[in-house]
Amino acid sequence: MDSHPGKPPVLHVPASADPAAWAAEHRHTLRGLVTEHGAVLVRGLGLSDRAQVGAVFGGLVPALMPETEAFAPREAYGPGVYSSTPWPANQPMCMHHELSYTHSPPGLLLLACLTAPTTGGATALADAATVLEALPPELVQRFEQEGWLLTRTYGEDIGASWAEAFGTDDRAAVEEYCRTHAIEYAWQGDGSLRTRRRRPAVVRHPVTGRRCWFNQIAFLNEWTLEPEVREYLVEVYGPEALPFNTRFGGGDPIGEDIVELINTVYTEHTVREPWRSGDLMLIDNIRTAHSREPFEPPREILVAMAAPEASTR
Repeated sequence: MDSHPGKPPVLHVPASADPAAWAAEHRHTLRGLVTEHGAVLVRGLGLSDRAQVGAVFGGLVPALMPETEAFAPREAYGPGVYSSTPWPANQPMCMHHELSYTHSPPGLLLLACLTAPTTGGATALADAATVLEALPPELVQRFEQEGWLLTRTYGEDIGASWAEAFGTDDRAAVEEYCRTHAIEYAWQGDGSLRTRRRRPAVVRHPVTGRRCWFNQIAFLNEWTLEPEVREYLVEVYGPEALPFNTRFGGGDPIGEDIVELINTVYTEHTVREPWRSGDLMLIDNIRTAHSREPFEPPREILVAMAAPEASTR
């Protein structure tokens, strides 16, 4: 396995006539590498189509998670196998931990590249424990004490609608889900839904016990948006009804300077390796944040989630 500064570990393997059988045979070894390094890129399997990727994902884990509370609607290619989150190709998707705002976020992410982009588009990584240590102690202490708030307004224009996010158009079922998962909710006169939930910003890794900066505070904050996009959203929806935003757990706004600081620390601890068609990547979602860099299309990455970690709550 190759390991170089600034790059994630890369495991080179010989091409297999049956990648799914290879994945099932080596799943314990791969999970061990993920636990040791936080992520591993497997190169050489030559994954070539969606059905094959789904079989490989199924060989790696006992069960794939269905996505709930989606940020934006994905294409489903089989039970638990999805397209990557739709996001403008020319804009970065900043560092975050997948579904960190849910009660049972995935402990493991599985990604497969069917079509590598012409330029850019890397799924970059950052170690959450290292990021935590690099952040100002007083900022970490406040977030540890208060947690963080995520506010969402589910409409029909931007991101997932409430029916898409919760997988039902039954308001009673959505309300029951929110009550069960500690989400405050309020239906609006136009039929949209607003929610608030408080979540921990720092968690202990379920295996190593290390404290990890685990959240989407910067990624889902208004100040991470391009200035013209933010201005447009504020003008259309108002500052209190943006499609998404984050605050300190006590309700205070998070300033632009804090969001910039968090993103700068992520940048200073980012590693990346450009995708090649046929690659497979496994990511420890608690220990390792990930991003998606701007790219020149086309780019096709399939995603699956597994190993829900209710213990992070």
